[in-house]
Amino acid sequence: MSAEAAKTSGLSAKIDNKRKRQAEESSKQAGAATGNAEGPSNKKRKNGKSKPKKGGKDKKDKPQQDASEKEQRDTKQTETKGGIDEAIGKMDGRLLADHFMQKAKRHNKELTAVELSDLSVPESSFLDTSSFDLPRQLEKLPAFLKAFSPKGSDLSKPSEEKGTPHTLVVCASGLRAADAVRALRTFQTKESPIGKLFAKHIKLEEAKQFLERSRIAIGGGTPARISDLIDAGSLKLGELQRIVIDGSYVDQKQRGIFDMKETHLPLLKLLTRSEFRERYGAEEKRIQILIF
Repeated sequence: MSAEAAKTSGLSAKIDNKRKRQAEESSKQAGAATGNAEGPSNKKRKNGKSKPKKGGKDKKDKPQQDASEKEQRDTKQTETKGGIDEAIGKMDGRLLADHFMQKAKRHNKELTAVELSDLSVPESSFLDTSSFDLPRQLEKLPAFLKAFSPKGSDLSKPSEEKGTPHTLVVCASGLRAADAVRALRTFQTKESPIGKLFAKHIKLEEAKQFLERSRIAIGGGTPARISDLIDAGSLKLGELQRIVIDGSYVDQKQRGIFDMKETHLPLLKLLTRSEFRERYGAEEKRIQILIF
């Protein structure tokens, strides 16, 4: 081989080696770039497995829960206008008796079947008021009472015996009862004030003294206070004709007197007292329950 040929061969080898080194360096750089691009993604996926997103598991169930809750709210809102649950006023005696019992079961799951039976309000006790087509707001309460009282009866006329009303209006709270008493002042006279039978700012002893000295035709109050006054003998039931329950009203949380155990249970205990039970459906001295 000539010197020139050997020189050419050595140069070719150097060029080939240089190309190999360049190729290897390019391959390493490409691999490093790929690693950097995939690194955060892999880390993110790893973190995703070990630490799921907050609430990630619940999100699968949440749409169903939200839909159910929304449906319940929408149903309630379609029946409720201006703080009034219109569905209650459309119930007849049979539906009301069942409504009372279903609420009792829901609020008092610890009670036995016998105990629940003792709290049942008979269908015969209810007067059907579904024909009343005015809004069941407090300003319409006087018209409601007139609509379901015998023709010619004077709702302002009290008994000769003190503390003996012909009508009791039962509300969920003292504040609501105070509002009801104000709405009933159209029946108030000098001789016969509307009885305030609730605990809001009125002590039990004060209420007892009021009944012992006053002739009242109508009283408005809460279940617990009315029961206490009956037990004390101050509130007499000899001429009682009707118990009006403020049942259509709901508060800002869409709760009425039937929706809370703390109001519904005292109401049931009041309505199922023996003094009332024996007069539901009776021919003489009959007592009727009206749902306003």
